[in-house]
This record gives sequence, structure tokens and C-alpha cells, in this order.
Amino acid sequence: MPALFPYRADKELPISRQTRISHVPTHIITGFLGAGKTSAILHLLKAKPADERWAVLVNEFGEIGVDGSLFAGQLGEAQGVFVSEVPGGCMCCTAHLPMQVALNRLLRRARPDRLLIEPTGLGHPREVSAVLSGEFYKETLSIQKIVTLVDARQLSDPRYTGNETFNQQIGIADLVVGNKADLYSDTDRDALTRYVASHGAPQADITITEQGALDLAVLQGTTGALAPVDAHAHQHEHAPLPLDEPVLPPNGMVKVQNQGEGFQSVGWRFGPERVFDRLALRAFLTGLTVERMKAVFITEEGTFAYNATPDGLTEFALTAADESRVEMIATEIDPAWETQLLDCLPRRIVKH
Repeated sequence: MPALFPYRADKELPISRQTRISHVPTHIITGFLGAGKTSAILHLLKAKPADERWAVLVNEFGEIGVDGSLFAGQLGEAQGVFVSEVPGGCMCCTAHLPMQVALNRLLRRARPDRLLIEPTGLGHPREVSAVLSGEFYKETLSIQKIVTLVDARQLSDPRYTGNETFNQQIGIADLVVGNKADLYSDTDRDALTRYVASHGAPQADITITEQGALDLAVLQGTTGALAPVDAHAHQHEHAPLPLDEPVLPPNGMVKVQNQGEGFQSVGWRFGPERVFDRLALRAFLTGLTVERMKAVFITEEGTFAYNATPDGLTEFALTAADESRVEMIATEIDPAWETQLLDCLPRRIVKH
């Protein structure tokens, strides 16, 4: 089967780019909630050669995509980084259509030298990898080692070890990355070695990192983890995923929710005219009890990204954002969060 997207003249691309897209090195970087996938991808992007174009396809469990704004606020298309998102659940669902549409659009736009794919932490990487390595993309993508990030401290928690997705992520990996090693006890590394030996693929290697600091060299090399997938084995409920994000309504705010795999998500989008109080935001976000929270907020002091896990809250500055976005994932959603979030918007005094 010929490669996707055959030759087409494009004045915006250098002559070297006016060719078919063929055998793009592709890295699937998976892992459960809070394992550090986004940090790892950001680390890799910052090491990108200046003359290369890289594409990132991100799938998020929540309906509000945050990673695209987070990546673009640090490394955008001017730096050769092209990002697309598939929010709203597992991107391998709905006959794979959302993933294929988003990926095809991304490949056409970026014509990348390298592709990074981040499935949701609650998604099914075996099905995702089967689509990417199937006949449709056979000549377009070259699947490299499949990487799974793991926080080894979670191996003592049955909420993780008893979760089918958590174990599938380890079982499909060519490389298991024990991330957040600076927080491990003396026994956590040994527990990871034993768990991978009993639940991992025979070819799986283990490496230990902190803060997602991966070297691209350890990701390279073809995968040995691909296997046929029963099309009927992956049955769970999702509403049809939208292919394009809806425009914000006149009130400049959208709230959406999702649930599955034992977790719930709630997220909000706010138009750029809604400028938040940074100190109030930090106080609110620090007090959250969630499995994972990601956000990009336009504040009175600039644009900032936030990331919360049970380990705490981190904040860092971004160059800009088109709007504010926040997504929270937890076992139970607190209905008071919306009121508390809106309280972080400064009250404007109207003069008569």
C-alpha cells in the first residue's frame, strides 16, 4: 500500500518537505494517571534538533484538552512543534475514527520528522498501537519502542495493580520507565523489577528517571510488543467523540464531564476576557483532592500552567494561551469546585 499523502506542491514548505510522508519514527508514550507522561514529552521536545519538525498527538480522558495549550505555550509551530488533541476518552474507540482524523490532519500540517503519541492514562494502548501499526499506516509510520511510565510507589496500591488498563500499559511496553525516583523508598525499585518480571512483556527493559527526564536514544528501536487485537475485546461505553472542538458560547464558559474506568472528570474552558487572580487560583488548586489536575490559566500576572497529583501542585509560566482551560480527574467530583473556581475571578466594581 502506498504511503499516505503523496506528493503535493506546497509553497509554504521547503523543497525537502515536498515529498510523501513515509516511515516517520513514532513513539507511543503511555502510563497511568500522574505517572509523568506530559513531563517526559516536554523534556523530549526541548531536546528536539532545531532543524526538525516534530508532531505530538495527545489523547485526554477529560472532554477539555489541556496538553495542547500547555505544549504550545512553551514550544509552538515557530519552533517546529505541532500539536493535536483527541479529548473525551480513549481515542481508540468509535471505530478509531477520531484518532485517524486527528492524526491525518496533524501529519498533513506538520509533515514531521518524528511523531510522539500520548494516549490517555485511562486508555487502552494495545488497541492504539494496533491501529498505528496496521495496514493503513504501514508505509507512513515506523513504530519505535513502546514506552510506559510508572510511578513505582503505586505498586503497593490495589487501585492500580487491580486495574486492567494499568496492567495492560505495563504488559505492552518495550521500555518501562520508573519515574519520580526521587520520591521512592528503598523497596520501590525492587518492587518495580518484580512487577515487570511478572506482568511485563519478555523483551521489556526498565530504566529509572526523575521528572520525566528521558533520553531519546533509549526510545529508539522497533517495538516487539505489537500483537493482533480482538476488535470485540475492547467494549466500553463512550459517546461519539467530536472531531472539532466547539466554539465558546457568548457567556465565555463551557463545562463538560466524563466518566469511565472507575474515574470521573470535570473540566472548564474560559474565554480570554476572563482573567483570573493568580493567588486565589493557587490557593484553590492546592486544596484539591484529585487523582490528576491540569490547567492553563490567563491571570492578572501572566499565563501559567498548573499540574496537580497526590504529590502536590506545580506551576510554571507560559508565553501565552488563547483561553483558560482546566481538567480534573478524581474518583468523585465535588460540586463545590465550580463555585470555588469562579471565585478566583476578580470581582469588578461597576461605577454608576
